[in-house]
Amino acid sequence: MRTVAGGLLWACLLGVSAATSSGSAADWPQWLGPNRNGVYNGEIAATFPAGGPPLIWEREVGAGFANPVVARGRLILFHRVGDEERAEALDASSGKTIWTFSYESSYRDSFGFDPGPRASPVVSGGQVYLFGAQGVLHCLEFATGKKIWRVDANKDFAVRKGFFGAAGTPLVEGSRLFLNVGGPDGAGLAAFDKDTGRLLWKSHEDEASYSSPVAARFGDETHILFFTRTGLVGVLPESGEVLYQKRWRSRSNSTVNAATPLVSDDIIFLSASYGTGATALRLEDGRRLTSLWEGEGSLDNHYATSVLHKGVLYGYHGRQEYGPTLRAVELVSGKLLWEEKGFGAGSILCAGSTLVLLREDGELVLARATPANFQILARAKILSGTVRAYPALANGVLYARNNSKIVAVRIAAP
Repeated sequence: MRTVAGGLLWACLLGVSAATSSGSAADWPQWLGPNRNGVYNGEIAATFPAGGPPLIWEREVGAGFANPVVARGRLILFHRVGDEERAEALDASSGKTIWTFSYESSYRDSFGFDPGPRASPVVSGGQVYLFGAQGVLHCLEFATGKKIWRVDANKDFAVRKGFFGAAGTPLVEGSRLFLNVGGPDGAGLAAFDKDTGRLLWKSHEDEASYSSPVAARFGDETHILFFTRTGLVGVLPESGEVLYQKRWRSRSNSTVNAATPLVSDDIIFLSASYGTGATALRLEDGRRLTSLWEGEGSLDNHYATSVLHKGVLYGYHGRQEYGPTLRAVELVSGKLLWEEKGFGAGSILCAGSTLVLLREDGELVLARATPANFQILARAKILSGTVRAYPALANGVLYARNNSKIVAVRIAAP
């Protein structure tokens, strides 16, 4: 682990610490941030200093695609080291380890890809939740890393091994933890007591996708939205009762539903690749879905979830291996507003009116979130190799990793 004094000095001159010791609205405690929509609730710089964003610290990491999360001054890292899946709590300002929790994993990818965890850790209250590539679910104490409970979801629900391992990040909402388990015999979806791991209900037959569920409020009801391997399923959190569903998957067996559903008022946006396409659905009376538009060719997300800003979707269109384009698309109509060809794959977040793009080659790009055209504000290489994991953006610091290193760089507004 290496701490870079210059980066810390630059942060101090701004009068902003690299992380806070208590919870913050600018924390990044789960997949896609506080609201699971890729939106950062803070301001960032409009450009970078000479030489790129200041490096605060860096350290080696193990295998995996799980993004780091940040809460109350700590970064939770979930990775594979040797034959163990390991969670570590780090001091977010220095990268120093506070505690470590690990368990054995024999997961091997059928296609020879990375053997590490895919799903993001989740911090909720005083607990940390982990879902490993082999389908094992853990709950730990945030303060100490001590195990509270464990559920072997793949074993308990007879889940067959998917193409790329268990990847959907659990959702903690209220007193429950929700998961697209993907088991047969009515065990496609499940809810657990978040404090004990006790199964509360199971529902539906859909196999697991690589997408993560979200909670959304429609009228006076909270719904849990799953984008399963087959399509959208909306359920009541208390019982798992299915309220509505929409088949949305490839006609091929090699389907990859990976992007997280996005919700804006009564509109639900879904997107997938492999000949599937995108759709914007309006939920009427809390029970009936009507299509505003659908089809291929507008904004087909392979792995990366798009972001929504002022009625415009920004995201990657096309398969990762074929070189996606970056696009802006109107949510209510699917109209293409602009595209940047040859941009390649990566991740995308939104901070205010700025898009934060981390390309697969490790280049960090800031661009305006505008429907007019693609406007780059700043760009800098922050990692080498191939970057697949989403970054975390918390308290003005971007935490990004590849398969061997994690870096913390400051991008806060002066």
